[in-house]
Amino acid sequence: MLEKTTRMNYLYDFYQSLLTPKQSSYMSLYYLDDFSLGEIAEEYEISRQAVYDNIKRTEAMLEEYEEKLLLFQKFQERSKLLREIKQLLKTDDVKTSGLEELLDKLEKLD
Repeated sequence: MLEKTTRMNYLYDFYQSLLTPKQSSYMSLYYLDDFSLGEIAEEYEISRQAVYDNIKRTEAMLEEYEEKLLLFQKFQERSKLLREIKQLLKTDDVKTSGLEELLDKLEKLD
């Protein structure tokens, strides 16, 4: 569950501008503010089922956006390469060819 929550938070960060205000609000309350379905339903004076349905549809939309745009995947790859570069720079015997290779991979992500 924590892995899904973390993924949804990242997807929400990347794609929230593509959501309607209502979708954005529900996702923010549910994933960022840790509101329950009942609390969101009470806030908006709608049923828990309506909130649940909206959140599930929005999650599916976010996954579709990621499938097409790959912003989160590229972010993860970029983060991994930066960690490798930092690790390489910490060693006393820095091999420039290894560093150049990592930097080339990083450039190709964009």
